[in-house]
Amino acid sequence: MKSLLLNCDIGESFGAWTMGLDAEVMPFIDCANVACGFHASDPQIMRRTVALAKQHDVQIGAHPAYPDLVGFGRRSIACRPKEVENMLLYQIGALDGICRAEGTQVRYVKPHGALYNDMMRQPELLRAVMTAIVAYAPSRPLMLMSTRYNSGAQTLTDELGVTLWFEVFADRAYDAAGMLVSRALPGAVHQDADTVAAQAMSLAKGEALTASDGSALILRADTLCVHGDNAGSIAAVQRIRQALQGLAE
Repeated sequence: MKSLLLNCDIGESFGAWTMGLDAEVMPFIDCANVACGFHASDPQIMRRTVALAKQHDVQIGAHPAYPDLVGFGRRSIACRPKEVENMLLYQIGALDGICRAEGTQVRYVKPHGALYNDMMRQPELLRAVMTAIVAYAPSRPLMLMSTRYNSGAQTLTDELGVTLWFEVFADRAYDAAGMLVSRALPGAVHQDADTVAAQAMSLAKGEALTASDGSALILRADTLCVHGDNAGSIAAVQRIRQALQGLAE
């Protein structure tokens, strides 16, 4: 059993439109993945979110994405690796500037949505993401989806000198390769709070999950993604935090 950092996508409101219950979830998490303006957020939202994270002693991470406000960053965009590298530098730098104004800094990077999924399937994009981190702040870890086969990503990080935080999900189903089941398929997202809490505990204990094909799946886990977009998800986060604290005692 290991202690997992709880991370949550945060600061995804935009202008007059509010998304998520950031103030409610912030006291229960360790890491805030702050949107950087490409898929959501704006300078005012970013600064308010950074201040809230600092108030609760929560680590701030950049949550960069493809430039896709309309699609919330969930649509793949054909980009050359150099374009992806420059997108990362632009977004990390923007958030880090706001962090510095609030007396803090970006502590890690977690790409969002389609970019996150694309880099897991396209090594040249993963290299571009890592190259941007090395160029900007080589000591900053990269959150990366934990799968059944992590060796390729680990080899690349060893070459470039990037630290990895392997990320797992309590409320998502996994396929045989350890990738997330598409949201378009039934059963891809766990809605029941008991199921979500039980999967979180299994991941914390290093126990096997059951993949969509029925096979046993053990995932390396450094950080657990939770969500705070409705009252039910806030209750689930509280349950997970309490359960993890119980395991540690």
